[in-house]
Amino acid sequence: MRALIEQRLAGRQPLDTSRERMLANVVGAVSAELLALMDQSTRQAAVLLGLIERADGLHLLLTERATHLTHHPGQISFPGGRLSDRHEGPVDAALREAREEVGLDPRDVSVAGCLDLHATGTGFSVTPVVGFIAGSFEPEADPAEVSEAFEVPLDFVFDKANFRVSYRERFGSRFRVYELDYGRHRIWGATASMLMTFRNIICDD
Repeated sequence: MRALIEQRLAGRQPLDTSRERMLANVVGAVSAELLALMDQSTRQAAVLLGLIERADGLHLLLTERATHLTHHPGQISFPGGRLSDRHEGPVDAALREAREEVGLDPRDVSVAGCLDLHATGTGFSVTPVVGFIAGSFEPEADPAEVSEAFEVPLDFVFDKANFRVSYRERFGSRFRVYELDYGRHRIWGATASMLMTFRNIICDD
């Protein structure tokens, strides 16, 4: 599986398709409020889709955000955050944030490539960075940012039957969103959207 992922992502340049993706998931009319939101400038961020090489296969590293955070408290997400300045790239930002949030040494990560940008309703444009993590890694969650770090088998994520579609009203429009449950964790929003994007790039169906 690692070889296939590396092949599919090799040399892939991330595109800013966040506006098109957002509009494609609107069911019905696009509100003036949503159009105004998409015309606003966004803050750049990056997350790490970390694939840990365990004995039974690849596992995705996910976190549950601390409940006191301003943005997306208590939600399931990837390690990541905003770029520190205009000179920091998405890969460096994703690795820096992963070190801060779960104690991941950047030297233990082999970056395979990036997915296209994803927009969030809180004004971020996020670049998902895909990287392989050494199987010896054990996350140590920083309680200032993360309440828990956990893993999901990649085979579970790549099984399309585990995704379901729901609908949410935001910014005066009705959105189609993906969700999936793993144990007691509900994965939805931008995180689930990134997982579906990743799955669609790697899987042939």
